[in-house]
Amino acid sequence: MEKWINYDEQATLLKALANPVRLRIVHSLLREGCHNVGCMERGTGMSQSCISQHLQKLRAAGVVTADRQGNEVFYRVSSREAADLLAALFGEEGGAYVL
Repeated sequence: MEKWINYDEQATLLKALANPVRLRIVHSLLREGCHNVGCMERGTGMSQSCISQHLQKLRAAGVVTADRQGNEVFYRVSSREAADLLAALFGEEGGAYVL
């Protein structure tokens, strides 16, 4: 029997990653692990509000999750599909990524 594919879910994932800033954020999270917005600010040179807006879109698509530790919110990639896609896109070994 043929595997059923939800094309809407796959399109949502691709839309979430089809932005250079979001792609950079997700790639950084996969390579370096959990980060807060302050770390991402320093790494990208972008404003906190800009990064927060991109993280909101990534959360809505189910690509990242957030964990609160005191006053800090740390983000990590929660989508194996996104990790596999980025590994293929960048020619990297997905097993080395931090999920």
